[in-house]
Amino acid sequence: MSSITVAKVLNNNVIIADHPQYAEVVVIGKGIGFNRKSRDQINLSAVEKMFILRDQQEQEQYKELVPQVDEKLIEIIQEIVLYIMQRSRQPVNEHIHIALTDHISFAMRRYEQDVALHNPFLYETKEIYPEEYAMAEYAIAKINKAMGVTMPVDEIGFVALHIHSALSNSSISELKQHSQLIGDLVNLVEISLEYRVPRDSLDYSRLVTHLRFVLERLRRGEAVKETSSLDSLMKREYPEMYALAWKLTKVMERRMHLTVYPAEVSYLTVHLQRLAQKKEDEAG
Repeated sequence: MSSITVAKVLNNNVIIADHPQYAEVVVIGKGIGFNRKSRDQINLSAVEKMFILRDQQEQEQYKELVPQVDEKLIEIIQEIVLYIMQRSRQPVNEHIHIALTDHISFAMRRYEQDVALHNPFLYETKEIYPEEYAMAEYAIAKINKAMGVTMPVDEIGFVALHIHSALSNSSISELKQHSQLIGDLVNLVEISLEYRVPRDSLDYSRLVTHLRFVLERLRRGEAVKETSSLDSLMKREYPEMYALAWKLTKVMERRMHLTVYPAEVSYLTVHLQRLAQKKEDEAG
């Protein structure tokens, strides 16, 4: 059997169907429900531009969501998910259909009511997930054009997190915690140095990237090679920056409930000293 059987048409772009392998499924596809009726057969060879929600919980959530969302928006989000799959060339967690549809439809309502939602982690998200951010820029531009709206740039950051979540199978809450932690660490550095790192500078990019990799290593339990000579050199030559690096690692440990390898302090000191030197050069 190489076809699915229509059980119910939810709208022009979403149907409930009986699948030969997965039993009842929700099928999302451009025009999939147009002129269809119960018991119609749809050849599975046409499914390359459709999405099948197999998970029962995902199905129920999506069925509940569909009646609340503009049909045109469902179609656009389907095109965005296709774009993400083609550009990333890797599997995308099917939850993105619910997460992105729910987020964008809610963002549209906020836009119509002129309620702005500030994204405090926009710069961090752009630095940590540049590929996902670029895809999110495409998504928001497409929504703006198709729906005749002008979504705020903050939404790009929110959508980028949803994209990364779908590509990495990470939870949005975990990603937000990481972004918030990096933002807090950068803030601590700036307060300690009494120097605001320009957000579009290479220095900012380097700092955020380094902090991101520290958190990634920490999350994976990846050991960092001890370099006692570097450690003693950093402690002796740059005691203030070494102390600040130690303070940052203690914040990471407290927030992530994991132990940071001492070698991380030395490598972080190198980055902090570069920023301290930059501040001196600008002041001079």
